[in-house]
Amino acid sequence: MPAWLPRFVRPKLLKEQGIVGMNARNARYIAAWNARRFYPRVDDKLQTKQLALDAGLSVPDLYGVVRTHRQIRDVRRQLREYEDGFVIKPAHGAAGDGILVIEGWRGDRPRRAGGRAMELSELDDHISNVLSGMYSLGGRPDVAMIEQRVRFSSVFDAVAHRGVPDIRTVVYRGYPVMAMMRLPTQDSDGKANLHQGAVGTGIDLGSGRTIGGVRYNNPCREHPDSEQSIVGLQIPGWDELMELAAGCFELSQLGYLGVDVVIDADRGPLILELNARPGLAIQIANGEGLDHRILAVDAHMVARDIEPAAERARWSAEVFARPEATHPTEPDTETTRAAEPA
Repeated sequence: MPAWLPRFVRPKLLKEQGIVGMNARNARYIAAWNARRFYPRVDDKLQTKQLALDAGLSVPDLYGVVRTHRQIRDVRRQLREYEDGFVIKPAHGAAGDGILVIEGWRGDRPRRAGGRAMELSELDDHISNVLSGMYSLGGRPDVAMIEQRVRFSSVFDAVAHRGVPDIRTVVYRGYPVMAMMRLPTQDSDGKANLHQGAVGTGIDLGSGRTIGGVRYNNPCREHPDSEQSIVGLQIPGWDELMELAAGCFELSQLGYLGVDVVIDADRGPLILELNARPGLAIQIANGEGLDHRILAVDAHMVARDIEPAAERARWSAEVFARPEATHPTEPDTETTRAAEPA
């Protein structure tokens, strides 16, 4: 239960706070604004990447695609060229399953994130499992994508455990309405996945600063592994990230959308993937409900033509800015712990 709400809550209070539940999300936003014919644009990561490239939006480089088991040995020889590592992921995967991050090579063996060297046969087996549909939605046969390994900005060194943090932005009718950064932990095995134990930190849309966090649906203000504060971190390239997220509306044609972006140390914000059914824990991370912001977008859109992505991003940054995030203070650890549910 969010710390700003009592443990037992009347539905009226939830409505007053603008809290969106799963049923409301499914009926009022996903069903109303996401035509199913456009789902393949986000459920197929390979199609998402091609659409983003066609639209001139920044994404990690695509090194190759494995479609058949016969291609595995040939692709393995090609991978040796990427001394800085690479990422293998299923095109139709979900929740981070099946993603294999290779940081480099130890002799002739690929080295995983965390330092463990793999046998080449293990690499072959992983790609084979992807093709067989082990990680895909519905267990259908899949293709394996081989991508650039992102080198995240050093600003996240103290709050990311052996993995790459990403930023999830909920975009409604083309306008960013809420964002959070997902920080890998030891529990999540270096993956930025909240269901596996990653930390979600709310972000002020006006400044790009983090404002608090959530882990296993409970509020938190420190990273569990480093005990470093997760409040007041400045996201690099924030204005560019907001415009990138807004631009995914035209790409996907979905009115309610989750945009996942990573910050590369050299290239800046890059689109990682899109989600037609973004979760609701982002409300806990931000200490605020989605509904009031969504209604503000609806009011803004009355008798108004679609604005360019840059204008939509600018409007969201101005309207949804939180003044207290401009000059963050260090969290009072004892007060924070007292406010958290048992």
